[in-house]
Amino acid sequence: MYEAQTYEAILSRMLQKALSINGNLDTREGSLVWCGDAPAAVELQNLYIALDTVLNETFADTATRPYLILRAAERGLKPQPASPAVLQLSITPTTLHLPMNTRFSIGELNYYVSADRGSGKYEITCETAGEAGNDYTGTVIPIEYVDGLETCSISAVVIPGEDEEDTEVFRQRYMDSLNAQAFGGNRADYLEKVNAIPGVGGVKVYRVWNSDLNPAKLIPPTGTDTWISGLSGVSEEIKAWLNAVYAAGANSKLTVGGTVKLVIINSSFKKPSEALVDQVQTAVDPLQNAGEGVGIAPIGHVVRVESVGEDTINLSFDLYYQREWGWDDVSAYVTEAINGYFLELAQSWADQNEALVVRISQVESRLLGITGILDIANTKINGEAANCTLTLDHIPVLGTIEPGTIVISG
Repeated sequence: MYEAQTYEAILSRMLQKALSINGNLDTREGSLVWCGDAPAAVELQNLYIALDTVLNETFADTATRPYLILRAAERGLKPQPASPAVLQLSITPTTLHLPMNTRFSIGELNYYVSADRGSGKYEITCETAGEAGNDYTGTVIPIEYVDGLETCSISAVVIPGEDEEDTEVFRQRYMDSLNAQAFGGNRADYLEKVNAIPGVGGVKVYRVWNSDLNPAKLIPPTGTDTWISGLSGVSEEIKAWLNAVYAAGANSKLTVGGTVKLVIINSSFKKPSEALVDQVQTAVDPLQNAGEGVGIAPIGHVVRVESVGEDTINLSFDLYYQREWGWDDVSAYVTEAINGYFLELAQSWADQNEALVVRISQVESRLLGITGILDIANTKINGEAANCTLTLDHIPVLGTIEPGTIVISG
């Protein structure tokens, strides 16, 4: 905004002002007037530079991270901190018991046992927060000797670790908070709070998801109480439960409102583990206290958390190669390109109201960017030469790839 306020421009204005007062003044470089104005012009230029910085730091769309954090704090927002990865450790013999906090090393990172899942399976948590802990390709080594331990290996990522929230992601979250007010269990409230749970990469909110029922259908017909009292071969405990349900229905206390379904994807944009789904369920609305407001869901909201589903995508196509190129030369790049496309789809899932679509044109355009491939033809998805619309709230996972063997000479 103040780019024009340079040293030369400021000094020129000051000297012109002096001449407008006394036209006989000597304003040449080195003159008394010039020597008096030049240092002041330098300081004024620095002041304008500082003022421009202050102006940029004032607004959220141009503020640097430290000042963006201060601005967002006015709305009760702060960057999501880094969270550690939780992996599943399998050991043999399965009858061996590992004490809590037993430490293991994978590459340069250390992990500790944080939960016993039985049958030789444990959850281990990375001591270093962030996405680095999600990589478990290295050898698992106990840091201290464990008597009786024969083998140990990592079988899955239970909860992906996340790096500290990126500045631009945080900036967008702040802007979104201005456009959609999160309040009392509305959609924006669920989105904000569930996305803040470590390991969650996205969520869809469905309100009144059992709306195929209506309250009138829950009112028991005449004679229901007589039927209950006349039941034989049923324990008194069951009769008491039936009577309680009957009384609630007869008094219109059974309702289908206030129910919410949450579908989540993990922060690696893959299907979340059962442990992560359970963790989110407990944080939002524990099953044993459904609708009581024990979690972050408001009183009266019965919430069910589900995992995003997966649809397997099998691909076939004919590839035209450059001379002396073949499938063995490009297969790894083809797999990487397709998985990259599927990752983009998974990343967009939470923002889509409709089912995701795997498109032939997108597959082909990515493969044509690979060195060694000249052209592609006869592309099919799951045996069909057409785009594939996935099941609602499902993401694509790569199945098989069946390439043709066409070679172009020249």
